[in-house]
Amino acid sequence: MFSPHYREHYKSTFWLAYPVVLSQLGHILVSVADSIMAGRIGTAQLAAASLGNSIFTITLVFGLGISYSITPLVARADGRKNHTRIALILLNGLVLNTGMGVLLFLAFWGLSPFIAYLNQPEEVVRLAIPYVNILFLSMVPLMVFQAFKQFAEGLSLTRQSMYISIFANVVNVILNYVLIYGKLGLPALGLNGAAWATFISRVLMALMMAAFIYYSPRFGRYRKYLRRQHISWTHMSRMFKIGLPISLQMIFEMGAFSFSAVMIGWVGARDLAAHQIALNVASVTYMMASGISAAATIRVGKLRGSGDLHAAHVAGHSSLILGALFMAGSATLIILSKDLIPHLYVKDMAVHALASKLLIIAAVFQLSDGVQVVGLGALRGLEDVKVPSMISLVSYWLIALPIGYALGFWLNLAAVGIWLGLLTGLTIAAVLLFFRFRKLSPQ
Repeated sequence: MFSPHYREHYKSTFWLAYPVVLSQLGHILVSVADSIMAGRIGTAQLAAASLGNSIFTITLVFGLGISYSITPLVARADGRKNHTRIALILLNGLVLNTGMGVLLFLAFWGLSPFIAYLNQPEEVVRLAIPYVNILFLSMVPLMVFQAFKQFAEGLSLTRQSMYISIFANVVNVILNYVLIYGKLGLPALGLNGAAWATFISRVLMALMMAAFIYYSPRFGRYRKYLRRQHISWTHMSRMFKIGLPISLQMIFEMGAFSFSAVMIGWVGARDLAAHQIALNVASVTYMMASGISAAATIRVGKLRGSGDLHAAHVAGHSSLILGALFMAGSATLIILSKDLIPHLYVKDMAVHALASKLLIIAAVFQLSDGVQVVGLGALRGLEDVKVPSMISLVSYWLIALPIGYALGFWLNLAAVGIWLGLLTGLTIAAVLLFFRFRKLSPQ
């Protein structure tokens, strides 16, 4: 753990991870900005943003999971110096991702009216339906961006997507302000303005990332394969078979948080608003830890492809340690600022008090959250995706949600009880994934 060999791995993982961390942080800070600006309009708007994002997240993580299959395949081919295979993964990953983005938009856009049947407050439903419809449209450019981004990360190129993401996120925040409140002579679109800002910024991200991959000289050796005749159902099928379990795993995890929002909505709009505040904060640290997870996938996959299995184990184990240390620091910051953070969102003192309690629980599960997300990344580097998806199913849907429901409604702990259920599920997932990696990657 403290040997010079491990220190080299800590250093390599950090320099690979930090651009992804900053990129992921930028994405989630846009969501935080959406929530803060929506909360300034009113509690119902903040609750609608929580409900809408919870529903959209299920679609989002399914698409992201499919795109994540590109990175370990590219990293492994890069370890073997197989440039032809890398080029074919780029082309077929782009076709698969684009098609999946269109299908997800078409499949879920028409389902938004069913939000009315989730037993949520009427005003919250009225605001959430148009908001989430616009978010579904943004899946198409997002999936195009993801195809290029995951390809570049598989080649250990993480800074470029960071720069593009940060620039697009700054544009997003500016557009949020302009479109939500009606500045520069434009009409005030309220919550829908935040959704349109997200769509525009994602189109910009897709165009910029495509231009980088297509015109950069370093990718010249791959461009000759970007032809229709090289589209292969075999390659796309393999990516889908790896990506589908990743998608299911992410749906099991994120879906549990989304369904928790639905259950909390049964309690009331104030509880749902408090949930959104705590979830925003937890999402910031989670997405930053997922940057370390992405680095673990890249390094474990590349070292495995080169045949150095011991180095692959050390890379994964050192990533788990980094993730745990980072999340321990995050937990400390959350506890210290639990009474300050809610004031950034709403003026409702009842929401403040409940959000502070939920933030304490969010701080406690930071360590488990960090270990489980980095463990997933290390296992993806080994192309082990099916068992982790089953671990997520059991941990969140068979343990976390039933415990949360029992504590929330049978013992009348409401939102606090539901969050304690999530804490239990995350902890179980972290332990199981840690031992799964040690089993598949012995020293």
